[in-house]
This record gives sequence, C-alpha cells and structure tokens, in this order.
Amino acid sequence: MPKKKSGAYEWIKSILVALLIAFIVRSFFFTPIIVDGASMNPTLQDKDRMIVTKIAEPKRFDIVVFHAPDGREYIKRVIGLPGDRIEYKNDVLYINGKAYKEPYLEKFKKEIIGASLTDSFTLKETAVEADTVPKGHLFVMGDNRRYSTDSRSIGAIPMEKVVGTTKLVFYPEIKIIKN
Repeated sequence: MPKKKSGAYEWIKSILVALLIAFIVRSFFFTPIIVDGASMNPTLQDKDRMIVTKIAEPKRFDIVVFHAPDGREYIKRVIGLPGDRIEYKNDVLYINGKAYKEPYLEKFKKEIIGASLTDSFTLKETAVEADTVPKGHLFVMGDNRRYSTDSRSIGAIPMEKVVGTTKLVFYPEIKIIKN
C-alpha cells in the first residue's frame, strides 16, 4: 500500500511552486515600480505605483523605466527612436521635420502663462551631441519639462538599459495612461 504524503508536504510544495511562478513572472514579464519625484507630472504623481511590462518593445510616446547613469531607475516618455532627428521650436516637438502634438502636455501648457513648457533645442544641443538618435538608443523626456533630468542632460538611453514600458497605475487609484 503506497504511503500517504502529509498535508504539510503538500502545502510546502504548493508554496514553493507559487514562489517559483511569482519569481519567473516578476523577472521576465512584469514588475511593480514606485514613481519617485515630479519629473512626470501631471501624467504621473510622486508615489504612484505602477506595473512595468518587460516584454513590450518601446514605441514613440510610451512611458519607459530605465537604469540611468547615476544607478537609479528613471521613468520618462520616449520622444525619439533610433535614427530620429529631434527638435523643439517654440514649444512644438518636431521629429524628422514633422510637427507632433503632445496631448499629454496640453493641461500643463495651459497653466503656464507667458512662457514655454519646453525650451527650444536641437538634438545636437543636448547631451546626445548628434544629429540623430544613435542606433540602439532612445531619446526620453519627462512630462514636467522644466524639472526633469532626461536625455537632454544625460544623453540617449541604450535599449539594454530599458527595464520596460508602463501604462497602468494601480495605486493610489487605478488608471490607464494614454499616449
């Protein structure tokens, strides 16, 4: 007659399998992150809690989390993809010579009277110091343009430094971020 396994053994086995699954999901697919600072206001607020998707390739205007040169994780918006020419002129974004609307900034721009949210610049005038975003890199900016440490000062972000993209805030309130 086969020996019955104890209830404790079954519980331990179930817990270990659950931990293994959680480890795999967190390592390769999703991870939580907490917004630290105001560089993405008004889109994201300090202490918002978000889910980062590690499997999606970043697209223009996605919000990405990446390992910054100072060792911290930053959250910024993708403005330029490899090969793009980026320029801001009179508070308007130009990518490869074409003007782009940034609806996520409209509310913020209305609050600023008599000044621009984003100072004029060309990519060559930033820390990228090139005519185009380098191959395998992204040009990123915070939505709070006046108070953001981003590609203008730290340079283009290598794709291998990108942790993932994010569109879901789950605390303090659930909201889906639109580009």
